[in-house]
Amino acid sequence: MNTNRLSPALEKALSDQMNKEIHASHTFLSYGIWADDKGYSGIANFLYRHSQEERNHSIKFMEYVLNRGGKPKVDAIPAPPADPETLSACFDGVFKHEVDNTTSIYRLVDLALSEKDWATWNFMQWFVQEQIEEETLASNLIDKLKIAGGDRATDESLFNLDSAMASAPNDVPLAQEATGNNP
Repeated sequence: MNTNRLSPALEKALSDQMNKEIHASHTFLSYGIWADDKGYSGIANFLYRHSQEERNHSIKFMEYVLNRGGKPKVDAIPAPPADPETLSACFDGVFKHEVDNTTSIYRLVDLALSEKDWATWNFMQWFVQEQIEEETLASNLIDKLKIAGGDRATDESLFNLDSAMASAPNDVPLAQEATGNNP
């Protein structure tokens, strides 16, 4: 008996998003390595944690597809973008990546709605809220760098920014421990 509760189109779209989240994880890991190599260990640590969070998002998609009787497909992950030239380019890249991801999440919500797949529509609401937080976080990075002086910031300003990011709380939960109240 077929127990798959997802349409083929929705199963593929959810699998594609799972892979997109892994690509985001690789991108932020790559940015973190770049920042670490430049001596920004606090910024690197922030990006490494963000990379793990994106991986956790991928796992959430994988688990959902499996729980609905589908089989997620792991695709080849494109290489991350080239190293940024500046911290501004790095933070702009994080923001652009989050906006692109939000667009993809909205497409999934639209597809679930058009198919009247209320379980998937409900599942996706967590990601809609998460993307608000992700875009805000990325926007705040850009703002903090601008306050520090942008690409013309002094070494002292960049040191302070890097130190502040190093002391940011590490609040990346494991995907299997997430709940509606504690994503």
